[in-house]
Amino acid sequence: MIEEVIPGIFCLQVPLPRNPLRALNAYLIKGQDRHLLVDTGFDWPECKKALLTGLNSLGVTLSRVDFFITHVHGDHSGLVCDLLTGNSKVYASETDAQILRKTTTSEYWQEIDAFFEMNGFPLNKSKNQGSRIKGYISGSEMDITYVREGQLLEIGPYRLRCIMTPGHTPGHVCLYEAEQKFFISGDHILGDISPNITAWPEMEDALGSYLDSLEKVEKMEISLILPGHRSLIYRHRQRIAELRKHHEARLQEVRGILKKGAMSAYQVASFMSWDLSYESWEDFPLFQRWFATGEAVAHLEHLLHLKQVQVNKGEVLLFSL
Repeated sequence: MIEEVIPGIFCLQVPLPRNPLRALNAYLIKGQDRHLLVDTGFDWPECKKALLTGLNSLGVTLSRVDFFITHVHGDHSGLVCDLLTGNSKVYASETDAQILRKTTTSEYWQEIDAFFEMNGFPLNKSKNQGSRIKGYISGSEMDITYVREGQLLEIGPYRLRCIMTPGHTPGHVCLYEAEQKFFISGDHILGDISPNITAWPEMEDALGSYLDSLEKVEKMEISLILPGHRSLIYRHRQRIAELRKHHEARLQEVRGILKKGAMSAYQVASFMSWDLSYESWEDFPLFQRWFATGEAVAHLEHLLHLKQVQVNKGEVLLFSL
């Protein structure tokens, strides 16, 4: 499905089969000599076919396309390496670009395994949970042009300003057109679902960073948000208020769980409410437990930053009120 959401800007829905996100909103911004594609989908045949079919229907040849990656996650960065031609430029934040390069190394995933094990994920089940993500990306050996806060990219009639919004990933970056007041948000702000906020070894307080980034965007004059998934957003301050409320409810839930006593993040996650149709925590697929534990860690780390919980360090971190 292709929709012209703003004159000269087309939303290409890239299917994400077997994934609860269902589809990625990739945005093609038409220019004079070069075009800009914002995000790509996984390195899956279904994603590549949909993207190339969409570009072809718009009369766009791949040799004239540059790429902007809002963040490192595979559904946004996965195909870019495979789509490059000799003339392509790839834009991304330096932070997420460095993470993307590290994802191809076994040392990085060993570090991730150790991080989750420290937070209570069972030793015999943690191996290779994160490294499954490697199957979603086409590679990381490419030249990347790093973007910085406030940098302008001029494509067609638009002057797109880079806005750094760490939280969902350490180097998440959005694009803002001040005159037309539209904002390409990646996964920073989504309308129908809440962006996953998980823990990162590269970031001490992911949730705190995310909330700070929400406050930053809240102050901006925005008429339309073009998100990475699902529906367009027309009332950005209202949506930001809803996202804040969601995370405050999550934090309150974690506080209530810790009243039972000291627990690891994995144990806390097992008591948290999840929008999944399984009868028990043990029925969750391992990968879902991995994501849930990461989200629990992010909320626990924020409470620790607020000095509302304490942690006992040992082989496993035990959090308590």
